[in-house]
Amino acid sequence: MVNRNKSTFFYFLLAVVASVMVGMVLASRLDLTSQSSAQTAAPAVNSAPITGPVTATTFREVANMVSPAVVNIRTESLQQARDLSEFFGDDPNGLLDQFFGGGGRRGGRGQSDDDAPRRQEPREELVRAAGTGFIIDKSGLILTNHHVVDGATKIRVSLYGEDDDQEYDAKVIGSDQLTDSALIQLTQKPSHELPTVKFGDSAQMQPGDWVMAIGNPFGLDHTVSVGVISGNRPNQLELADSRRAEVLQTDAAINPGNSGGPLINLRGEVIGVNTAIATTGLSQGNMGVGFAIPSNAIRDILPQLRSAGKVTRGRVGVQVRDVQRKTLESFGLKEKSGALVTIIQDGPAQKAGVELGDVILSWNGQPVKGSNDLVQSVMKTKPGTTVPVRVLRNKQQRTLNITVEELDLDQESGRSARRATAETSRVEPEKPKGFGITIENVTAEAARQLRLPNNTRGAIIREVEPGSAAYNDQLRRGDVITRVGTTPVTTAADAERELKNIPAGGTAHLRVLRAFRDGPQEMFLTVTKE
Repeated sequence: MVNRNKSTFFYFLLAVVASVMVGMVLASRLDLTSQSSAQTAAPAVNSAPITGPVTATTFREVANMVSPAVVNIRTESLQQARDLSEFFGDDPNGLLDQFFGGGGRRGGRGQSDDDAPRRQEPREELVRAAGTGFIIDKSGLILTNHHVVDGATKIRVSLYGEDDDQEYDAKVIGSDQLTDSALIQLTQKPSHELPTVKFGDSAQMQPGDWVMAIGNPFGLDHTVSVGVISGNRPNQLELADSRRAEVLQTDAAINPGNSGGPLINLRGEVIGVNTAIATTGLSQGNMGVGFAIPSNAIRDILPQLRSAGKVTRGRVGVQVRDVQRKTLESFGLKEKSGALVTIIQDGPAQKAGVELGDVILSWNGQPVKGSNDLVQSVMKTKPGTTVPVRVLRNKQQRTLNITVEELDLDQESGRSARRATAETSRVEPEKPKGFGITIENVTAEAARQLRLPNNTRGAIIREVEPGSAAYNDQLRRGDVITRVGTTPVTTAADAERELKNIPAGGTAHLRVLRAFRDGPQEMFLTVTKE
């Protein structure tokens, strides 16, 4: 009886296993399996050192290897047409009639004296643009620049080796302004298998390393240019207000239309995505200075672009800058490190007790080397996470716990940028020696123009000498000094007295009010006395 039960159980188990195996085979053939986590992972990267000689055919071989995966992208978008009245004035029957015809002048043919000129409603016009991209997955996923497809109502892609009029529709899967990257997917596909690129390690690239750019400059499909990495530029390219990205600088020719194309190493691996060029304003073409977003930065966010369509980043509500070497002693630092808090906005840092003039030394137990290091660490932190932060204040260290919020670029951009300026009275100005500024009391008129609170007291900066210590350390006309060191100041005389006590070569720690578009903002600045 026992043996019979064992036999029955054995055959039952065998049947279950067989059924599972058959199901797996059928599912694989019918493509019924769920998407695996590996499919949304970042592409593999080759971090092995690049070795070997450069021969007469090296660049030809790299071009032949990568070109089939590079695509031409054409977009259409609707944009508000420019108002021609800024050139021709508001009269619709003036110069415009001479070019486009019309019903005559007021009081003349076809229009009575009672007819009033009417300004046309804002209209939209169709704008066509072009860029480059490259295929990263056989399913038709293509990587390009955010600015190539931003706002596009129609995206068409042409492939290497096909007729010029053969194009395929595509749609945006995800986009990210802070890396100027976008992931699009073909919604129409060719009958043949799609070629794909491989990724290299952008962290390996150093000035002098050979690179190749492939793209569609000025509509010239699959143009190849060769050069070297001419610089690694951290915190160089501003892609949003107060947000800068690390870039690889190259002298490989990059021109309009190359945007979104690959920058490639000698193994034919993508180590950057071409995004911008430097110009003088006289020429929009290549001048030997082009910029590419490092591939490692984009690889890290690809899973989020594919699954969520956007990248979720953290924010704490501060603006920071590097601690200057000449101010180390005044902060009580022995070496150049940390991030100096210059502006505090309503947000997590303020709630946690961070103050203007604090130097953030570590984030979540990791040392902060500089301002860009802190910004990158904060953005990589998942919103909702509470992080211990070590700060230096009045030469004393303390630990604060900050709960990170989600970064909203649109909201952040809305509270930045344009400063107001104000004419101030010229009664009894003070000129603190060694700083290059002229200051005076805050008047009611100045407070009104700068939209300062009615009870604002301090010393308003009337003039800043170009090239002076104050100018170089970012003090500007219209700033209101409210504190020197730990001492509040209510008049220009107060500020003059405190600044006079600072020895030549010493550092003044200042709190100032600066007028922005959405109201005054308190800032922390350091100025070295000459």
